[in-house]
Amino acid sequence: MLLCIDVGNTNSVFAIWDGQRFLATWRASTEHQRTADQYYVWLRTLMSLHEIDVTIDQVIVSSTVPRVVFNLRVLCNRYFNCRPLVVGKPECRLPVEPRVDPGTQVGPDRLVNTAGAFDRHGGNLIVVDFGTATTFDVVAEDGAYVGGVIAPGVNLSLEALHQAAAALPHVDVTMPARVIGTNTVACMQSGVFWGYVGLVRGIVDRVRDEWGGPMRVVGTGGLAPLFAQGDGLFDLIEDDLTIHGLRVIHRHNEGQA
Repeated sequence: MLLCIDVGNTNSVFAIWDGQRFLATWRASTEHQRTADQYYVWLRTLMSLHEIDVTIDQVIVSSTVPRVVFNLRVLCNRYFNCRPLVVGKPECRLPVEPRVDPGTQVGPDRLVNTAGAFDRHGGNLIVVDFGTATTFDVVAEDGAYVGGVIAPGVNLSLEALHQAAAALPHVDVTMPARVIGTNTVACMQSGVFWGYVGLVRGIVDRVRDEWGGPMRVVGTGGLAPLFAQGDGLFDLIEDDLTIHGLRVIHRHNEGQA
């Protein structure tokens, strides 16, 4: 049984694949202090609550937080008696190698998104991922990651705005009823929502112009469905793209069809 682990700067996702489908997917806050024993107790408790009684013997990890990987390796060795496949490490082969500047280290989340998006939708894609950062990944016709764009994440921008301006409150990210806000909260919500709609649209348009051919746009990440309301930004929405990409990379390394 395969355990897929996606560690982001804010949240970590664990999903169990039985060979045909994902039995369950769970999310936790990312904490680099969490020990292998704590991971195991948390995971086994959730498996018991969902009446999932399986033996995990394979694990694949994608982590944008390097300090977390050590304890995940210990988890796999101590409790699952296996060595995890870690995306971005030399022993983890990709379906198609990225084509970027020599010496560039591409974030594992971007490699996984590329693999998942190409497996489902083919090439000539822009993958927009709303995470701690908002990333734009360009997927070539053959499935290679060939570069992209990194912008501040939505919640990161809101937090920075709140910290830099003492009079401005915390607000939820939502689509406002009107562009012109008539109170402080409405003004901030409009600025964030329509500001990011403009950011995404502007970057996508420029990428398409530079690419010189048609490209489809795939939205993923927790806020993608919300921003999909903004003037049809995306051709497709994928809420499980990263986890699917982990399965694709694992399958490639196992030599499966």
